[in-house]
Amino acid sequence: MTSQPLHPVESSERHLILDLLRGIALLGICLANYGEFSLYTFLPAEATGAMPTASVDRVGRFIQYLLVDGKFYTLFSMLFGIGFSIILSNAARKGVNGMRLFYRRMIILFLIGLCHLLLLWAGDILILYAAAGMFLPLFWKMPNRRLLVWSVVLLLLPIVVDGCVTLFHWNLSAPVMAATHYFHQKAGITDANFPVWLVECQSYGEVLQFNLAGSFIRMQEFIDGNRLLKVFGLFLLGLYIGRQRLYARLDENRKLLKQVMKYGFLIGIPTSALYAWEATSGHPFGLVGHTVIYAVSVVPLSLAYTATICLWYMKHRTSKYFGWLATSGRMALTNYIMQSVFGIIIFYGIGFGLGAQTGFVYVELIAAGVFLLEVLYSNYWLCRFRYGPLEWGWRMLTYGKRLKLLK
Repeated sequence: MTSQPLHPVESSERHLILDLLRGIALLGICLANYGEFSLYTFLPAEATGAMPTASVDRVGRFIQYLLVDGKFYTLFSMLFGIGFSIILSNAARKGVNGMRLFYRRMIILFLIGLCHLLLLWAGDILILYAAAGMFLPLFWKMPNRRLLVWSVVLLLLPIVVDGCVTLFHWNLSAPVMAATHYFHQKAGITDANFPVWLVECQSYGEVLQFNLAGSFIRMQEFIDGNRLLKVFGLFLLGLYIGRQRLYARLDENRKLLKQVMKYGFLIGIPTSALYAWEATSGHPFGLVGHTVIYAVSVVPLSLAYTATICLWYMKHRTSKYFGWLATSGRMALTNYIMQSVFGIIIFYGIGFGLGAQTGFVYVELIAAGVFLLEVLYSNYWLCRFRYGPLEWGWRMLTYGKRLKLLK
């Protein structure tokens, strides 16, 4: 077979449903992240209870844990695994080795994530995606059934890990906690001023100080939350879906999608309600109980969302609104980073300084507004250009050649 040069997927080769799912995942991620970006999550109960919207905020927090928390990063992670399968499948079809391309893509994504973590927001997820993605090629040739078994095992393994942490009093994140303490002490960040530091700061240098310490807090969250295991388990589930090309054969799998929707909601809604109550009641079930409830609630409901969107798309696939939403998914990297840029402008002291004083319900409305703005400028941009700005740079560095940007 004669090998053909690899090039990015053209617009005509893309599957609209994947971009649509990516766009909706971005909305959910924005809704989930802005509670922290606005610093509302870090405020003491006395401060949030004194806000005019306190009673509505409590309901909003419950609904967020019920319907949003964890569900959309789960969808985004599955889409990452699907994307991996597409890259390698395209490479195999053209008779070339796609592994080197994929590893280069992950290294560049890691560097983008590192810049995002240190320069914009310490809540970055791209570093974890890039690091976990490095292990995906090891599973590329694994039989489908074993791939699913590995996915389930990895998604349930955090229960075992947290059981051992509770039983043996392990502190797996101790080294990064020590680093956090060191940089907090050096910058003068204390428990008292932590929730308002980014609002009171008057220079970008102070934001960088906070992000440096915050990057170690993020590593602590990854370790204590067993994020690597969860994300990689979802990558493998996405890899399985990508191998089956279910996204390209929706009509053939209508019955399967209806079953996933039905059982996903039947399992996911009551368990997510329990998860929301547990999360808003101070985690009365302890670490292991919380991990069990998270495992049995987040993935089923996320799969139900995915199946519902696919069925909705199949029924109304000529609707122009799908195309509008999908453009935000085509610029997923740019829009993910831009959510942080908008967050700084809106909530930090070097911007409008609305953080730590805005009720949760208004924070979520702001997040929805930011996503709507992203949909609008994504449509404007992609009417004139082939790729989003960051996607363009990422692809050029990955493929090692200049790519035409203007249509």
